[in-house]
Amino acid sequence: MELLSNPQQIWQFASQPWHWAVSGVAIASILFLLTWMGRSFGVSTAFRNFCHMAGAGKKWSFFNFDLKSEYWRMAFVFGAIGGGFIAANLLQSPEAVAISDATIAHLADWGVNYPEGHGFMSTSLFDIATPIGILLALAGGFLVGFGARYGDGCTSGHAISGLSHLQLPSLITVIGFFIGGLFMTWVIMPLIFG
Repeated sequence: MELLSNPQQIWQFASQPWHWAVSGVAIASILFLLTWMGRSFGVSTAFRNFCHMAGAGKKWSFFNFDLKSEYWRMAFVFGAIGGGFIAANLLQSPEAVAISDATIAHLADWGVNYPEGHGFMSTSLFDIATPIGILLALAGGFLVGFGARYGDGCTSGHAISGLSHLQLPSLITVIGFFIGGLFMTWVIMPLIFG
């Protein structure tokens, strides 16, 4: 009860690094609740919702559906955006993300500098104030969005919801995610940066 009486202590408690199992339990609980309600978890479907709200349902039947049944998903997406903003601006951890020294040295061999104590992304690559950063953000966003729709779901939809419902297409898709990630790490990235 002492923790709840002091707002400063609440903020300190909330902004500390938490154990990974906390998010695991939260995701499992949400998934169980959605399954019980007859819903499937996934974020990429929200793109379809946004297209419907923009009027795409008048031209293409794929986007023509009852949006009322999707309000919960829109609330989830806006909650994730709001939660990310709150976490980035109000609940910043006092500790930097721990990146392996071997990873930092390996990236340095490729000419990718890691800014010590500033998160886990290289600002030399992912800086949207530079033309290359903007290009990478746009290309990456397009590929992720297109891939999620073409694959009939995103990583969270297939790996979390699909696998827990024992769906074979989701298992095949998740295997494809891993193969693609390994191919990118060991073949494409060395060609680009090596």
